[in-house]
Amino acid sequence: MKLMRNNYLVFLLVIFFSCNTSDEVISPEPSPIETLYFPPINSNTWESTTASTIGWNANELQPLLDFLENSNTKSFIILYNGKIVTESYFNSADATSNNPWFSAGKTLTAFMTGIAQEEGFLDINAASSTYLGSNWSSLTTEQEAIISVRNHITMTTGLDYNVDFDCTDSDCLTFLNNPGDYWYYHNAPYTITQSIISGAINSDFESYFNSKLRDKIGMQGTWVPFGYNNFYFSNARSMARFGLLCLNGGIWDDQIIMSDSNYFDAMTNTSQSLNPAYGYLWWLNGKSSFRLPNLTNQFQGKLIPNAPDDLLAGLGANDQKLYVVPSKKLVVIRMGNSGNEGQLGPSDYDNLLWEKISALIN
Repeated sequence: MKLMRNNYLVFLLVIFFSCNTSDEVISPEPSPIETLYFPPINSNTWESTTASTIGWNANELQPLLDFLENSNTKSFIILYNGKIVTESYFNSADATSNNPWFSAGKTLTAFMTGIAQEEGFLDINAASSTYLGSNWSSLTTEQEAIISVRNHITMTTGLDYNVDFDCTDSDCLTFLNNPGDYWYYHNAPYTITQSIISGAINSDFESYFNSKLRDKIGMQGTWVPFGYNNFYFSNARSMARFGLLCLNGGIWDDQIIMSDSNYFDAMTNTSQSLNPAYGYLWWLNGKSSFRLPNLTNQFQGKLIPNAPDDLLAGLGANDQKLYVVPSKKLVVIRMGNSGNEGQLGPSDYDNLLWEKISALIN
């Protein structure tokens, strides 16, 4: 009996140490973190991946592409972690086709405002007349003095939007509300932001844009005057490059394009309490309410219910779309003609498109 007990104890010890050894061996290795991919500058090379490889529902890709083609889309790109998942061109467009960003290009101006501030040329809290000079509007000197650069990039200048939506002539720029008291999507004060930057740097806006942003990340394209407006035209990959830069917080690969993280964070978050869905010329999803261009109503709920809450967007007329979704590592580009109702910025098309995209990525 004693021998059997000793043998039994030996057996238990063998099992105990065997289990411990086994536990150590099968401990899972941590999964490698995939770094964000950046395509090379001055090259058409751009790495790709597939929906199946990254675990998406590949069966939903073709229905998405069919929807795009049937809704007047010309160019469409989805990047995941910087790599192209799908790149498609429709309706006689191809990879070289240049399209207007329309108001999606406001995001470029917002970015350049941050660079000008970072370099010490301007302060967004300073009066815009500091850089424009006096009499840029029909307001008194005292009234001009309380309109800040920040008011221009948050749509809160208080200038009368009933006069002429686009007109930047001084006699079109008249008083309606005190700055910061009212939010309205007014194109003219935005357009003047580029003049503010030019006045601050004592040079033309486009040259500054090209040297500080466009050329550094390998974009192509140009600004084209159109009436009172100044629209950016480029191919879809250039818009995707800018989206990728913003997905990475203003850093392109190992090159810092915007070092002021405080400005970048402010630009891509609620900038005022009047319209929670608006940053510095960026549209924001996932907020409690929103306002829309050409309307004075406050709408309850999210801007794009079918899209992720952390989506940031540059949204232009005729459904030009620049979507950045940090939580999903996504950049999505849509360029073309109006897909639905032809709104200036946000439209019902956003939600219809994200219904299709969500079916693919979830």
